[in-house]
Parts: sequence; C-alpha cells; structure tokens
Amino acid sequence: MDESNINWIITIAVLLAGIGIGAMSYHFLNARAGQVRTLRRKVAERDRELSVLKSGVDEHFTELTGLAESLRRDSDTLMQRLEKGAETLNSLPHRTNTLNVPPAEVERDTTNERLATPRDYADGSGGTLSEDFGLKSRDVALQPPRY
Repeated sequence: MDESNINWIITIAVLLAGIGIGAMSYHFLNARAGQVRTLRRKVAERDRELSVLKSGVDEHFTELTGLAESLRRDSDTLMQRLEKGAETLNSLPHRTNTLNVPPAEVERDTTNERLATPRDYADGSGGTLSEDFGLKSRDVALQPPRY
C-alpha cells in the first residue's frame, strides 16, 4: 500500500472514532440534561403546591382569628347580661336564700367515733408480715445430710 492511502485510512478511522465518541457523549450529556429538566419541573410544581398550601393556611388562621374575636365579643355580652341579672336579683326586696347548706360540723358530730389505725398484718400469728416469720426454732436437732 501506498503511504498516502494509509494516511487517508487513518484519517477516516480517526474521523469515524471521533464521530462515535461525540455521539456517545452527546447521548449521555443530553440524558442528564433531560433529568435536570424533569427535576426542575417537579421542583416548580412543588413550589406552586407549597404556595397554595401557605395561602390556605393564611386564610385558615384569618378565619380562626375572626372566630376568636366573635367568641370574645359574645362572652363580653354574656358577662354584661349576667351582671345585669345579678343586679336585678339583688334589688328584689323579698330575696330568699334557697341554698341553705348545713355546716360541716353537723356531719362531724355523727362521725365522732374513733377510727382504728390501719395495720400491715392480719389477725393471728401465722402471717408473712408477723414479727416472728422466718425465724427457725433451735429446739429441733439438726441431722447430718445423707448421701
């Protein structure tokens, strides 16, 4: 073969190899770019959802604030009505006390019996909490062990 033919063959082989390497690198880089686009789209979608949730929470707290204020006003109105009612009842000339409760001393007179002190043992001498429980008597002679 001629030297000029070898140069052309090497040039064509290098060109084909370069085209192949370029195509492969483009494929791999483009695939990652697609993944990045997908991730950015998902992040943008999550940001929109988060902003919707934040606005919903803001509306919820605004509504709760209004309800709490309404509840406070209603309780103030109720307190004013109770004060008016109490003034009206106090101004009546023939006021009777219907809640006559007998003093507690009357009940104490009936329970004047002396209560027994609580014990931590039962009647009798054989309980586990008796003072001599577990003490062995030395009256019995000890026998040597049998083998």
